[in-house]
Amino acid sequence: MTTPPESDATNLPDLLAALTAGEGQALDRLHARLVAAAAAEGVLDIGYRTVDTPVGTLLLAATEQGLLRVAYPSQDHDAVLAALGRAVSPRILHAPARLDEVSRQLEQYFAGRRTGFELPLDLRLSTGFRRTVLAHLSHIDYGRTESYAQVAAAAGSPKAVRAVGTACATNPLPVVLPCHRVVRSDGSWGQYVGGAEAKQALLRLERVA
Repeated sequence: MTTPPESDATNLPDLLAALTAGEGQALDRLHARLVAAAAAEGVLDIGYRTVDTPVGTLLLAATEQGLLRVAYPSQDHDAVLAALGRAVSPRILHAPARLDEVSRQLEQYFAGRRTGFELPLDLRLSTGFRRTVLAHLSHIDYGRTESYAQVAAAAGSPKAVRAVGTACATNPLPVVLPCHRVVRSDGSWGQYVGGAEAKQALLRLERVA
């Protein structure tokens, strides 16, 4: 049996790595073509991607109408996508380009260079009073907070404090629609869909906490 030259044996891992990288690039190109074709044929209803942030890896999902969902790791991204498949459409693909602008604005926000978001939103996941509460959240300025009672009054139902809490807990677009700025009347933070640490981090970023 002939032993391969030492130089060939030494280069074998590099060659395998190059082949693997080439396959990965080819798959990426194929996936990009698939996404583009699906969008062109009108069969890409929901595109999604993930972004790393100081409060964890966020799942972003959008329709052609706008940003549909932002989810924390604790919410189980796979479960969130499955729920979107049932509630909106099963035609979901990993389509990072659709969320490029959302990702860019989130990066600016976490870097302290943005105090508000300018994005088209698809709010179909919230209806009725919950939708009214979400509409008010964007009017709570960066660096400020409001109590659940204040939000209830602003939403036209002063006694619906618990319903405001439910609306915040089911907010499909946390961070972008800032339910983290809603606190208890005594000034304590209250609960948050992303967890207490995430809420504290966001308020500290905005120099509230």
